[in-house]
Amino acid sequence: MLTSDLIKPFLRRAGGDVTVDLLDEADAQALQTAQDMIKLFQRMVGQPRLAWWQAREAFEGTRVDYQRLRGMAKVLEDEATFAPLEAPFTLHHARRLLFERGPVFADPDVFHPRTRSDLLTEVAVELGSGTSQVEALLFADRPEEYLLTHPGPRWTPLMLLQRYNLELARGVLYRATLLRVDIFDNFKEVWRYLKLFKIMFWAEELPTGGYRLTLSGPMSDFVLTERYGISFAKFMPALLLGERWRMSARLKLFPDKIPLENKEDARQAEASLVRYSLDHTCGLRSHYRRAAEYDSALERTFASEFTDFEEKFGGERGHWRLLREQEVLVLGGTVMIPDFQVVNSLDDRRRILIELVGFWSPTYLRNKVAKVRSANCPYLLLLVYEDLNVTREAFGEVASEIVFFKQKPIIKEILPVIEAMAERVYGPFTKEQSPAYTLEQVVETYRAGEARRSEEGEWLSLAHMADALVAVEARCSPRQLGYKNFASLFKANTHLFEVRRAPIKGRPWQARLRRTGEDAFPSEHSHQDISSHATRQDAQGHTGQAG
Repeated sequence: MLTSDLIKPFLRRAGGDVTVDLLDEADAQALQTAQDMIKLFQRMVGQPRLAWWQAREAFEGTRVDYQRLRGMAKVLEDEATFAPLEAPFTLHHARRLLFERGPVFADPDVFHPRTRSDLLTEVAVELGSGTSQVEALLFADRPEEYLLTHPGPRWTPLMLLQRYNLELARGVLYRATLLRVDIFDNFKEVWRYLKLFKIMFWAEELPTGGYRLTLSGPMSDFVLTERYGISFAKFMPALLLGERWRMSARLKLFPDKIPLENKEDARQAEASLVRYSLDHTCGLRSHYRRAAEYDSALERTFASEFTDFEEKFGGERGHWRLLREQEVLVLGGTVMIPDFQVVNSLDDRRRILIELVGFWSPTYLRNKVAKVRSANCPYLLLLVYEDLNVTREAFGEVASEIVFFKQKPIIKEILPVIEAMAERVYGPFTKEQSPAYTLEQVVETYRAGEARRSEEGEWLSLAHMADALVAVEARCSPRQLGYKNFASLFKANTHLFEVRRAPIKGRPWQARLRRTGEDAFPSEHSHQDISSHATRQDAQGHTGQAG
């Protein structure tokens, strides 16, 4: 990760906000520089780290962008493997033998009759090694003498620029006192990385959907440790795996700790904090990999059989769609993410969560029972393997439904339980009536608000445009209007919306209201593109969400 001296020169402050001056990943000169740096680094395989540092300094020469070069070099170095030379003797023991016999000099005199060469030969004999080997390995365990054994990933210039920009962006979080993150998907990955990096957080559900995480930053008065700061910054790429998120951090850009004993000083220091904000349109790319879709063969089999059953009998037996890890049960300082959510295709307000409790360790089982009791969720269905050392009484008096199975859950036996739970929680099923609003009415109301705010014609991300429509009409749902998600809705109604790829890094999709009086015509990008984009989203389980 980048050190502070490689980050500070690229911070830009405007009032109470801070931004980072990222490299243009499409800039030909930057790409050529990255290519040259990669080639230079790969030529250093087998050479000590000190030789790489010297080669990098020679490459810098008199260039004024030397701080960028050092940042890219640091990225390459952090991802590479450096290892010490293997020695047939213990290096610190060899140094002790030499220094105990010193001092010696290259040229002997009356007081120092032995030369450095004589002493090396003497110690080499004692160690059973050669003089040249002892001299070569004497300081081989120092980091600058480690040899570059593997240059890391197969870097391309674009990869290096993307990773450098990411390191700049997340390095700012070293100075965070507090970070608020709103997430609307990718829940499992976010909590997996929170747990991996041991980040302190508090979670709460947002009234408009999604979850807000409040994280104590490394510059919080109760933390202030370098190790936590590094872990905190390492968490950020996990956010980039999601389709829709936003974060806002409060930064302390000065070195002094806020003195808690003096309230006035603390107030002034708190007022001097600046804000650092990012969201899913920032164009940054994560180098983290997503976890496997299913945690076990049991989950994979259940999902496959449920989908197959619904495809054959769904029209007659309930119209349920199976989604993977779509909802989080917030339990204060921890969370529970049920394995599946089933949603009624005819009324997407009827939702049941499903958690499989299968072949796991006793510790896992105890934690699972504790979370179920804490959640006490009336629309949670637990499917429990009956050979586990657990009974229904172990879960206590919980509102959740518990069903035991032998080898695997039988779908045709589970569906009636789901139907009964839905009726108990949501009441008898009635076919949804046509919405008491039209899309045109929602758009016109929003357009009037745009005019009052002088925002008419402003391009928004698909997620923000969807939020704007829901803010106008809380019941506004693409499925109620006959569409899979908001992306499909925007694409189909060209008389109301324009859709394009944004001319910024990452080229995310954007939408805006078509100006009054304009004829509907295809946007600068074909409907086929946005349609395929929306189809991919549906395939990933983000049905009904924007972006």
